[in-house]
Amino acid sequence: MNPTTRRINPLVTLSCLAGLLPALAFAFERGAPEDVGMSGERLARLSAALQAYADDQRLAGSVTLVARDGKIVYLEAFGQRDREAGDAMSEDDIFRIASQSKAIVSVAVMMLEEQGELLLTDPVGKYLPAFRETTVAVPRDGGGYDVVRAARPITVRDLLTHTSGIAYGTGPGDDRWAAAGIQGWYLADRDAGIRDIVTRMAALPAQAHPGRSWIYGYNTDILGALVESVSGQSLDRYLSEHIFEPLGMKDTQFYLSRAQRDRLATVYSMQDGRLTRAPEQGGSAGQGAYVEGPRKAFSGGAGLLSTATDYGRFLQMLLNGGELDGHRLLSRKTVELMTVGHLDDIEFNSGQNFGLGFSVVEDLGARGQPGSKGEFGWGGAYHSTYWVDPAEKLLVVHLTQLIPAGDVDDHGKVRALVYQAIVD
Repeated sequence: MNPTTRRINPLVTLSCLAGLLPALAFAFERGAPEDVGMSGERLARLSAALQAYADDQRLAGSVTLVARDGKIVYLEAFGQRDREAGDAMSEDDIFRIASQSKAIVSVAVMMLEEQGELLLTDPVGKYLPAFRETTVAVPRDGGGYDVVRAARPITVRDLLTHTSGIAYGTGPGDDRWAAAGIQGWYLADRDAGIRDIVTRMAALPAQAHPGRSWIYGYNTDILGALVESVSGQSLDRYLSEHIFEPLGMKDTQFYLSRAQRDRLATVYSMQDGRLTRAPEQGGSAGQGAYVEGPRKAFSGGAGLLSTATDYGRFLQMLLNGGELDGHRLLSRKTVELMTVGHLDDIEFNSGQNFGLGFSVVEDLGARGQPGSKGEFGWGGAYHSTYWVDPAEKLLVVHLTQLIPAGDVDDHGKVRALVYQAIVD
């Protein structure tokens, strides 16, 4: 034997391979519940409950995904994608995820910060000049309002935390928003690009001064325009190249191809306790302009469509500390910053705070639902929801298409029945 030749020690080889296993374990494939400390028998209670919602016509249909330790242990479809056509819901059906878009665009912003393209402390006007000076509508005693200059510039962090003061065209000064034709979260049918739309927003009065209140509104739509300005790409192109393609989110986009049209779940409404099909037109109250629309308004705040598996892959990336299947989108430290509370003494939901793109649980008892401290998540206007529980290495995606949803209580049932299935 050549004295310079080294024999490979199989134990050393196995040890090196073992070091790779944590990365390889994040393939987000199917696994048995029992392999990750959950009970298949107990998860059957979740199936029975969701089937009952469909049978009782409280939901037309739904798709729910549960993953733990990087493995999908539950992925089931219930009811119908289209009741009138008699089409059954499938696991890969596509849903309007509305405000679940916000988490994705928030990640895009944080990726740009990691690339040295912006800072969270930057004024938004640095990238979108129309926001260099903004105004606020201040109510008068006895009625009416005065428009005053904002106390300080809106920052990127204000938009990520919904503390810019900008609502969805409501509150004091709503008459000006109405006159401008900008109210409500639905923008998919607009015959204008998102940068044009938010430029018009900048001239309208906000509901509060920046940094003083948590107000849900167009914040993430403005961030989408900021992503376009900083990156030099349209928002749909940026998200596709930098998030969807690396993560294998092949069915996530703003507008559908004709080939995908038959997989788009139908929107229903709960009216007087009765499930009814939403009209073809009517913006957020209808089926929407996701196939035949102008395809110009890439709404980062509420415009995306996705599947349970695609969105689960996105959440698994966050749960992994910014990486999935060898594709690193964010550093672990950036994910840590996104998933802690940023509101200080600003009032929010009991037991919760708000991070950079989603709510965060700080006090489990005050929140009053099963879960864990550090859990983060949000939902969408079409009655979808998601959450990530880092303490349990767990994520859940629950997609439906119901607006308004009335008093349908499936979200609470899903949460309770997922957690009761943890048995380790």
